[in-house]
Amino acid sequence: MISRTNYLNRLFVATGRSPVTALLGPRQSGKTTLARQFAEGREATHFDLESEQDRQILSNPELTLGALRGLVVLDEIQLMPSLIQALRVIVDLDDVDAQFLIVGSASPDLIRDASESLAGRLEFIDITGFDVNEIGSEHIYSLWRRGGLPRSFLALSEADSVAWRRDFIRTFLERDIPQIGIRIPTVAMRRFWAMLAHWHGQIWNASEFSRSLGVSDKTARGYLDLLTGTFMIRQLQPWFTNVSKRQVKAPKVYFRDTGLLHALLGAETERDLLGNPRVGASWEGFIMEQILCVLNQPQAWFWAAHSGGEIDLLVQFRGKWLGFEIKFSEAPTISKLVRNTAELLALDHLFVVCPARRAYTVSEVISVLPASAIPDLNSHIETLSESTLRPDPK
Repeated sequence: MISRTNYLNRLFVATGRSPVTALLGPRQSGKTTLARQFAEGREATHFDLESEQDRQILSNPELTLGALRGLVVLDEIQLMPSLIQALRVIVDLDDVDAQFLIVGSASPDLIRDASESLAGRLEFIDITGFDVNEIGSEHIYSLWRRGGLPRSFLALSEADSVAWRRDFIRTFLERDIPQIGIRIPTVAMRRFWAMLAHWHGQIWNASEFSRSLGVSDKTARGYLDLLTGTFMIRQLQPWFTNVSKRQVKAPKVYFRDTGLLHALLGAETERDLLGNPRVGASWEGFIMEQILCVLNQPQAWFWAAHSGGEIDLLVQFRGKWLGFEIKFSEAPTISKLVRNTAELLALDHLFVVCPARRAYTVSEVISVLPASAIPDLNSHIETLSESTLRPDPK
């Protein structure tokens, strides 16, 4: 079993300081397994809200939950959102000696209701599929191809992984979307999702999607926000700075799990993927997710100008502005435009992340970082001022 130590540590800290902790993420991302691992060795009570028996037990939640001690896990909370209101009453009682862990598939309504009802009492932990920290850099290319959802990544064969992802997409569209109370025709959402797969890594254009789907710009944007709220899509927002160039103001859209992206693109094998015209964009989105996981950064941006010049990923980390250019090339070319853009944005450092064999410096503020070194990114950032990266022998 792959250890998810980072999430277990975060759960330990969160449940120690907040009466309610919400563990949210996409379906089949390992939430229930993680909650059970966290409960091992503790005084704990687990309710599975997919069980009719457990739902009956919780028909009077204030009486049932108010009498419990230790850790109380409420799994699949999106099936009984009324429990959120009951939790507000329970955790405010003076004689309650329990910590509540609510586990569920993310949905916009669930997050909004929990945030409003449990304000000041709730801490969120967002979980995704496996990341490179958890599976090791030696498996990074398999993680890219299959994605991080556990059953896809751990499948016995590539064919099994592809079959699982196809079933996941169908179930998500036909069951999960309606289950969280969103009434969108399955055919329309499938068509929208397929379009997004071919748009992965590009700047959002509502008009293009609305024309293709025969809906309004507002409706197309609503579909995008829905998939973002369920952890399927990342909208990377643009960064604005005071420069003379006319800057891009629309977000970029990325699939957060490249395994699902590849299933929608029909890239079922490594050969299919490497020959697909979206391979570079797929790699960009994958590396971006790994960087954000390793740095534990909830906020990130990109920067682009209409006249040219772009930085794929911008983060503010430990007081430094860091940029990341992501290339699917073992020997990336660092163009003059990239150098000028790093200077224009006054970046503390720009990393060019690619499938190179080792790290090397390009200039005082630019260095090349192999994708396999992403788990050690914190160390690379800490040692920037010490110039420990070896110079390029060329």
